[in-house]
Amino acid sequence: YQRRVHGSESNGRHSDTSCEKMHKLDNHIAAAVAGLNSDANILINYARVTAQRHSLTFQEPIPAEQLIQSLCDLKQGYTQFGGQRPFGVSFLFAGWDCYLGFQLYHSDPSGNYSAWKANSIGSNSAAAVSMLKQEWKEEMNIEESILLAMKVLSKTMDSSSLSSDKLEFSTVTLGSDLQPKFHILTQPELEKYLTKTKEIMEQELKEKEKSKEGAK
Repeated sequence: YQRRVHGSESNGRHSDTSCEKMHKLDNHIAAAVAGLNSDANILINYARVTAQRHSLTFQEPIPAEQLIQSLCDLKQGYTQFGGQRPFGVSFLFAGWDCYLGFQLYHSDPSGNYSAWKANSIGSNSAAAVSMLKQEWKEEMNIEESILLAMKVLSKTMDSSSLSSDKLEFSTVTLGSDLQPKFHILTQPELEKYLTKTKEIMEQELKEKEKSKEGAK
């Protein structure tokens, strides 16, 4: 989402490591950021080091929730004493591990975290969450999820229309080798999904107009 779940405003850079609001913590865990980038960078670096230390010590990837709990413990510590301020950043973490499979967590500046099926952070997040509650379905595949995210963005973002240069979308999926893979969508990929999203929304609008005419 733009400044939300799957994406954000971008300066046009696309890579599989990090963008302005999308960050790779390890091969199996990614984070989306809403808030102060400077604070987020400190926490992102901490999470990356923690993940690599675990891999070096135990010769296996760190479980997703264990990494998030460690990061949130650090965030919560900065709320306990005078003379220091909390980190001004919220996160959405998407990850996969062999214990719980795919997972999505939300963390706020206080250090609290919670697990979700779908969620949103940032501006207009309440409206986005309301739409997700109505339209998200358990059986959705990755393409349907991206299209829903774009639809939610188009109805809740501040600017008048979506464009690929204003969006960052990232995914965590399992490859054919059953290994997790973090990927940031390229501009051509975003354009393809934007076109499909517009077609879906136009079709929904036509169906609503037909239903109104039928009711008359």
